[in-house]
This record gives sequence, C-alpha cells and structure tokens, in this order.
Amino acid sequence: MTAAGREAGVGRTERTGAAAGQAAALAAGVALLAAVAVVSIGVGAHRVAPAEVVRALFAYDGSAEQMIVRDVRAPRALLAVGVGAALAVSGVLVQTLSRNPLAEPGILGVTAGAGFAMTVGSALGAAAAPAGRLAVATAGAVLAAALVYAVGRSSPLRLVLTGVALSAVLSGVSLGMRLMLPDVFDQYRFWSVGSLAGRERAPLALPLAAIGIAVVGALLLGRALNAVALGDNVAHALGVHVARVRSTALVLITVLAGAATAVAGPIMFVGLIVPHAVRPLARGSVPWLTVHAAVFGAVLLLLADMGSRVLLPTGEVPVAIVTAFIGGPVLIWAVRRYGAGAP
Repeated sequence: MTAAGREAGVGRTERTGAAAGQAAALAAGVALLAAVAVVSIGVGAHRVAPAEVVRALFAYDGSAEQMIVRDVRAPRALLAVGVGAALAVSGVLVQTLSRNPLAEPGILGVTAGAGFAMTVGSALGAAAAPAGRLAVATAGAVLAAALVYAVGRSSPLRLVLTGVALSAVLSGVSLGMRLMLPDVFDQYRFWSVGSLAGRERAPLALPLAAIGIAVVGALLLGRALNAVALGDNVAHALGVHVARVRSTALVLITVLAGAATAVAGPIMFVGLIVPHAVRPLARGSVPWLTVHAAVFGAVLLLLADMGSRVLLPTGEVPVAIVTAFIGGPVLIWAVRRYGAGAP
C-alpha cells in the first residue's frame, strides 16, 4: 500500500472514531434528558416518585396523582424541553452567523420585538388571553428580525449593530408606554417575568411544532454553516451561497427564539451558556454542535425549572432568574476568554 493510501485509511479511521464518539455523547445526553425530565415532573408542592411518573405516562389509571402528572407537569416539562432546545439552537446559529462567541438570540432584536409587541397588544386589548399573547409576541419577534435583516444583511457586524440599536429603541419606547399606562404594565408584567408556571395551559401545539421544524432545519443547514464559519471567501470557494445561508439562518433564529419567547417570556443566557458548554463535544462541527445544544438546552431549562420550584418554600421563582444566576458567571468567563477577539 502506498503512503497516500495509508494516510487515507488513517483519515477514514479517525473520522469513524470521531463519529462514534459523537454518537455515544449524544446517546448519553438523551438518556440524561429522559432522566431529568422524569425527575422534573415529580418535583413540586406535591412530590411524585419517579416510578409513579413513569406509570402515569405509560400506564395511566386516572388517579389524582397521575392526573397531576398528565395534565399539569408533563405539559410543563414538554414546554421546558421545547423552549430550552429552541433557545440553545438559536444561540448556536447566532454565534455562528455573527462569528461572535458572546452573541445570543436577543442581540438580533427578537426579544425586544416581542416585548414591544406585547406592550402595544396590551394597550389595544389584544393580549389578554394566552392565545392572544402568543400571537402578538410572535408577530413582534418576526417583524423585528425582518427589519434587522433588511438593514444589516450586508455583513455580520452590521447585522449585530442593527439588532442592538433596534433593541434599545424598542425597549425605550415600550418602557415609556408602560409608565404612562398602568394597566398595560400589569398585563406586560405577567409575560415579562420569563417563567414556565401556568404557561402549560396556553395552546402549545403550534409553537412546539414550529420549534421542532426549525431545529430540523438548523441541522440541515449545519454543513453550510460550517463553511460560513470559516469566512465568506472560503465559503464562496466551497460553493456555498452565503447570502442564502444567512437569510435561512435568520429565519430559523426568528422562529426558534420568537416562539420560545412568545410562549415563556424572555429567558436570557440559555442561548449563551449551552453553546459554550457543549462546544468541546462538537469538535468544530456545527451540525453536531446544534444537536448537542438542543439536548443540553432542554436539560438546562428542566434543571432551572426544578430549581425555580424548590428555592423558595412559599412559592416559585421565575425560571429566568435561575438561568440568570447560572448565566452571569458563564458570561464573565466568556468575556475573559473571548473578549480580546474571536477564538
């Protein structure tokens, strides 16, 4: 065998071993997710044993305890899985698209757009019901992201600066409206705390389906994003249509972050924490980074939701506060590591 043949064989062996390692890490992550979900469903004012949770899910007998599991806690856990996966995957897309390791979904104006729309919707009486809040917040997120892309599509830096500027403007206008209209402030306050409590009663089929489709789309876009992450010139040389990839990625970010924010309110730091946590598992591969982020984003939000239920003996802490306590130190670490420039 020639030297070139031996090198090719070694390369194939290394790629096969890397793929096997990635698959094993993913299987471990999915098993961890299932275990955390079962424990999460059992945690609350009335604790339910994991064995009873499994029976309620797969051998339902209509008892009061199993009704709590099936009607309240399982939908809330499903919501946590969907929102956590959506925020984490959108964080991967934002960081890859902007080539900024400190970026997160809110930087493109999605969260500010949803908040502004909720303020206007509350003033007009369109955000009183859960379905209305969901529709209004989603529309605001989509319109804000479309405006950011229309102005800043020429470069990643311009895209980020446009998102930051629009977020500042919309946040300021929203605050002014809420200060002048106390009733609007009361309605906005319920949505803005970033919590999963009570949100399982909202219509979840459409937003969770949209999140699932967008996550699959992000996985399919992963190979093209691998090339874009190397720079526009390299991506063009590899035959990648950079403008089309950016447009598609922005649509996916809008769907993921917009749907998650509309359902649960603004929950910060998940899109920043998870991509950094799972990056060593991905070994430079955007598709693997995406799938690991989806799994561990769901795990993180389930754990945060459990913490929100047990931290106070008299009630619940909004899950956004728990993620902020976790995300603050991670942000400081990321700034210290990447503050001088991209990795």
